[in-house]
Amino acid sequence: MSFLEKLKNQILIADGAMGTLLYSYGTDCCFEELNLSQAEQITNIHRAYIDAGADVIQTNTYAANYLKLKRYGLEDFVKEINSAAVKNAKKAAQNRAYILGTIGGNRGIKPNTIPIEEIKRSFREQLYCLLLEGVDGILLETYYDLQELETVLQIARKETDLPIIAQVSLQEVGIMQDRTPITEAFNRLEGLGADVIGLNCRLGPHHMLVTLEEVPLPKSAYLSAYPNASLPAYTDGKFHYEGDADYFRKSARSFREQGVRLLGGCCGTTPEHIRAFAAELHDTPPVTEKAVKQKPKKIIIQPAEAIREYPPLQDIVKERKSIIVELDPPKKLDTTKFFQGAKALKETGIDAITLADNSLASPRISNSALGYLTKTQIGMRSIIHITCRDRNIIGLQSHLMGLHTLGLHDILAVTGDPARVGDFPGASSVYDVSSFELIQMIKQLNEGLSISGKELGQKAAFSVAAAFNPNVRSLEKAVNRLEKKMKFGADYFISQPIFSEEKLVEVYEATKHIKAPIYIGIMPLISSKNAEFLHHEVPGIKITDAIRDRMAKFKDNPHQAILEGLDIAKSLIDAALDLFNGIYLITPFLRYELTVELAEYARSQSANLVRRNNHVQSIIH
Repeated sequence: MSFLEKLKNQILIADGAMGTLLYSYGTDCCFEELNLSQAEQITNIHRAYIDAGADVIQTNTYAANYLKLKRYGLEDFVKEINSAAVKNAKKAAQNRAYILGTIGGNRGIKPNTIPIEEIKRSFREQLYCLLLEGVDGILLETYYDLQELETVLQIARKETDLPIIAQVSLQEVGIMQDRTPITEAFNRLEGLGADVIGLNCRLGPHHMLVTLEEVPLPKSAYLSAYPNASLPAYTDGKFHYEGDADYFRKSARSFREQGVRLLGGCCGTTPEHIRAFAAELHDTPPVTEKAVKQKPKKIIIQPAEAIREYPPLQDIVKERKSIIVELDPPKKLDTTKFFQGAKALKETGIDAITLADNSLASPRISNSALGYLTKTQIGMRSIIHITCRDRNIIGLQSHLMGLHTLGLHDILAVTGDPARVGDFPGASSVYDVSSFELIQMIKQLNEGLSISGKELGQKAAFSVAAAFNPNVRSLEKAVNRLEKKMKFGADYFISQPIFSEEKLVEVYEATKHIKAPIYIGIMPLISSKNAEFLHHEVPGIKITDAIRDRMAKFKDNPHQAILEGLDIAKSLIDAALDLFNGIYLITPFLRYELTVELAEYARSQSANLVRRNNHVQSIIH
């Protein structure tokens, strides 16, 4: 009798984990390679699950594709590993169990890291290897990204008439990480030809059952569930799972009541967990009707705390000339000079102070702490820089939620200099997300949703700036990055400092089609050494030979060098104001008196431009 014919009238018990079981034995390598080097061990694990009561086993091929094997230098052994895996499973089964060829998902919490075309190529190669060895069906498991699963399901359905089991993994109960409700995801998978649709990994029995309570019985497919044993614990440098088999036995009938017909285990499960499922559901018929629990509709309320105190900067800079100033948080605990600078800059009438996030990978006082004090004690708007370098996804979301709570709604999302360039070169650079994904993450919070799709109960009100580096060999590529960042949700841009009027014109011509406004970075040089260091050693900054020559003339006259640096900056401000509405002044070494002078100059020149334009308009009319 075929696999699907059996499922019509019977609950089938599937096997449990392979990788975490091997890990618990002390094996910590490429588990799929063991199909070749430790074939007997893999066969014995399959046999143990069958002896425990499994009607269905899966091949040890979850990560046996080109993309994942490449991490171990095994990308040329896709065929050998998959072929051996099926042979090992068949040797154990001896026609006592159905064999599913397993293909795991590649994309996780960062779906855009692997192009879909690469996934297609890798999937086809593995699929053909499994089909050639004669499996009884294909198991697509642990897919967090619905687009990936839909893509590979369509490929598999076109290539074979064998049963296909399509299983998703959830970060949150009842919803995919792209915010697709699980019922909609299942409907789409069934519509694309999946014979069995279900859940595996990440969730234990409790949360998997809570999710399934909202899922109706499919019209033409069957439901499956492969829960984890528990949440993983971490002790003495090793992960382990503590869920016991008796807990699984008690949950077995609940899975049946939710309409599950293929029931197995995922991470942390052992033959004992599967024995518990099999013993409890032996000769128990599946349900053909179920009452679906209606999920209460949640209303996200926009509370008073999330209302912005200032109009978005992108709106301000579209309507008039706008000046913002970067004032770096200090590296030491004394904040006296910082707040003196913030106060002096506020008096010039600028629109905001921006605070870098440990620039050049050197630790400074928390910019969110200083931003909040600047807002509450001085009444100055703060733009908080956030890098991808220092926080993982958990920390980034927590940080953003904290900024929302503090009423700091203006963000500059940047990748961040790698840790090795800073004061602690041995520190780790995290980079869980890129600046693109960070922008997207912030905008998702504006919809009241976490990065995993979970509702947060309130909508944030963030305005998101993105960095723009025009000091590159290909300005066209830099502009393409701007366009990509806009697609991810960037509201406006802040540029690296520009030290050439010719470059300003070049940037204007290259970006005049961009609808999002741009603040042009201008930084006063304070010495010839400063100019040379910035040009040669700081990523993203280039200074023309002419400017460096001007500063070199006063290398032995510090006071005159500063005046020359201010004069250069003022010329750049004049040129920038003719082309752009936004000026971004960067304060060197907390020398706020320099940016105070430049801010006053820029304000004065802006006023002159307005008067001149008004005069011209009056003559025309």
